[in-house]
Amino acid sequence: METRRKFDREFKLKAVELSYSMENIRELAHELDIRPELIYRWRSEFAALEGKSFPGNGKKKMTEEESEIARLKKELADIKMERDILKKAIGIFSKSDGKYFSL
Repeated sequence: METRRKFDREFKLKAVELSYSMENIRELAHELDIRPELIYRWRSEFAALEGKSFPGNGKKKMTEEESEIARLKKELADIKMERDILKKAIGIFSKSDGKYFSL
């Protein structure tokens, strides 16, 4: 079983830059000791995300809108959990002394 190689952001950016200046991608891939498919994938990722490409170590690549949506979804989930906890607390207190009402 072959170990998976990891490439840092600078290496990927340099490979993409070189790929635009060289005519033969296969030759560049051979020089860099990587598969040509990687260069093509890195080029398309760079074209789609530009400065946000290659965040590293399994971090999701998201546009600003996607990251805002993810943040809002997390915030909504947190608020729902807080609400549920408060509902349970009100239920517990209302049973014990009868002063509180349940939802």
